[in-house]
Amino acid sequence: MALSAIREFLRHEAAGGIVLLAAAVLAFILTNSPLAGHYLQFFELHLSLKLGDLGLDKSLGHWINDGLMAIFFFLVGLEIKRELIEGELSSPRQAALPAIAAVGGMAAPALVYSLFNAATPETLGGWAIPAATDIAFAMGVVSLLGNRVPESLKIVLLALAIIDDLGAIVIIAIFYTADLSPLALGLASIGIAVLVVMNRLGVQRLAAYVLVGIYVWACVLESGVHATLAGTVVGLCVPLKSPPGEEHSLAQRCIHALHPWVAFAIMPAFAFANAGVSLQGLSWDTVMAPVTLGVALGLFIGKQAGVMAAVALARLCGVARLPEGVGWAETYGIAVLTGIGFTMSLFIGSLAFPGAEHVVEMRLGVIGGSILSAVLGLLMLAIATRHRTVTAKETR
Repeated sequence: MALSAIREFLRHEAAGGIVLLAAAVLAFILTNSPLAGHYLQFFELHLSLKLGDLGLDKSLGHWINDGLMAIFFFLVGLEIKRELIEGELSSPRQAALPAIAAVGGMAAPALVYSLFNAATPETLGGWAIPAATDIAFAMGVVSLLGNRVPESLKIVLLALAIIDDLGAIVIIAIFYTADLSPLALGLASIGIAVLVVMNRLGVQRLAAYVLVGIYVWACVLESGVHATLAGTVVGLCVPLKSPPGEEHSLAQRCIHALHPWVAFAIMPAFAFANAGVSLQGLSWDTVMAPVTLGVALGLFIGKQAGVMAAVALARLCGVARLPEGVGWAETYGIAVLTGIGFTMSLFIGSLAFPGAEHVVEMRLGVIGGSILSAVLGLLMLAIATRHRTVTAKETR
């Protein structure tokens, strides 16, 4: 059952990565067409939600980044909980390799970015932009090689990316918060306490978690902490244990139901809203700007160097080993693919540079570094697995 769930996840992420790419390409085309003005104006449209004297008035772009992405982070929270309790991260032996690789894969890109931006303190705050891996995009690239890539290696990439997401969540919570509102945080804490009590009591009603979750999200939105973190907290509070007489828990049902929506709607919507980069007026100075180079090379060079160095060190110390039948060539191909930052990198970039300044440089770096990582990673995996024979057992 666990392996079946992983395979279903991989199928959704792989197909979703292709849709994600199509949305990003469409955004790029529109931004560089006569429709560019309409494209930008569309995401400036304001939508309001009111309940008596209380209400929220945000642009469509903010609703996507703060609202829809909270659902994405809710799914991330569910996935992290499942992996930690009963999945690939549930034992130290299983978690060792992806955990160590993820730490190296987050530290090295941050260092590369910081080296390029050390002389410009106003851009140094973007150090975390190249730190995380885009699961959907990376799995979409791996899927192009079909069953030639061992499933054990796909699971390592999946676990690594999930740990990356967890690291990104911690980074956002600590480093990318505005002025905090103690009142809003206090109100959010009450909602979180209610969620914890519901979990302990084994409440399996989705509506209860949705209602309290919306309340927590609204409080966090007004607190100065980024609202999407509320999604992760709510996801971690949903019970994973199945109730007596039922095969699936509420968390498992949510994961199954949300994956298609997140993979094929929410993440493509985010990419469509955030991946537009206008080439009008683009100069060599923009391409060679510290932010552009820091992000692009952090993803393309920092990610693969950090992952490979961490894996080599783990092997040398005897604390982790490569999956059975997997060599260094295949591992290097996966390490390169972790440089596909895209969704997470664009998201953290929107927090690091909330104004118009440096946004083009940031997006250019994210797209450039992700494309380079995708192309080289696919090439290396294709070469490394060209003689691999797929067995009947692996195709089941």
